[in-house]
Amino acid sequence: MYAPTREGELVLLLSFAKRLKAPGHVLMRELSGESVLLNLNSECYFGLNEVGTCIWTALTTSDSVQAAYEALLAVYDVETERLRRDLHEVIETLLEHGLVEVSGG
Repeated sequence: MYAPTREGELVLLLSFAKRLKAPGHVLMRELSGESVLLNLNSECYFGLNEVGTCIWTALTTSDSVQAAYEALLAVYDVETERLRRDLHEVIETLLEHGLVEVSGG
């Protein structure tokens, strides 16, 4: 679900109680802290740096987006609202490319 901002952009409305998981058609391989995601349906691959890999892992292995958010707060020195905005942006991109699915919550 999306909602317009004051600037007219659409932003993702995702409850942090939801859980994200990697669909069966997405493969992930990690090498030296960085990783590659391959969407077998679209035949597109995506590279993640160390921070992106940490975020992907937190989002796809935690019981909820909120739990991932809290884990990332413990790892990175970042303002809480900045991390919340950045997570929404990352999640939106992952959803757009079919790299995660929303479940639970």
